[in-house]
Amino acid sequence: MLGRLNHIAIAVSDLGAATALYRDTLGAEVSEPQPLPEHGVTVVFVVLPNTKVELLEPLGEKSPIAAFLERSPAGGIHHICYEVSDILAARDRLKAEGKRVLGDGEPKIGAHGKPVLFLHPKDFNGTLVEIEEA
Repeated sequence: MLGRLNHIAIAVSDLGAATALYRDTLGAEVSEPQPLPEHGVTVVFVVLPNTKVELLEPLGEKSPIAAFLERSPAGGIHHICYEVSDILAARDRLKAEGKRVLGDGEPKIGAHGKPVLFLHPKDFNGTLVEIEEA
């Protein structure tokens, strides 16, 4: 079911400083900030030869990243994203196996303009997993 690793997401309290760290200190190519109000985040992608790192900053009062940063003020790894060829088939298979899909279970459009779903960390060894249709 799983395809390639799409990205690893890191929650940050200061997107500008985190972007500068990757761009200026590590010499990475970074995207422009992209606000995603429907997800409660602003994102910057760090482009690597084999995948991406997604820097996440809270956007709005109900941001899930704000709650994460309250528990971990220094930030840290928030989730890992894998590609799937058919997100609805993947969702149905996972639910049939008793895995929990977060939210209402319907895909939302993610930062890449493709459907995404999040899977409960308690079902995946303590890791929040995002699946994105390739």
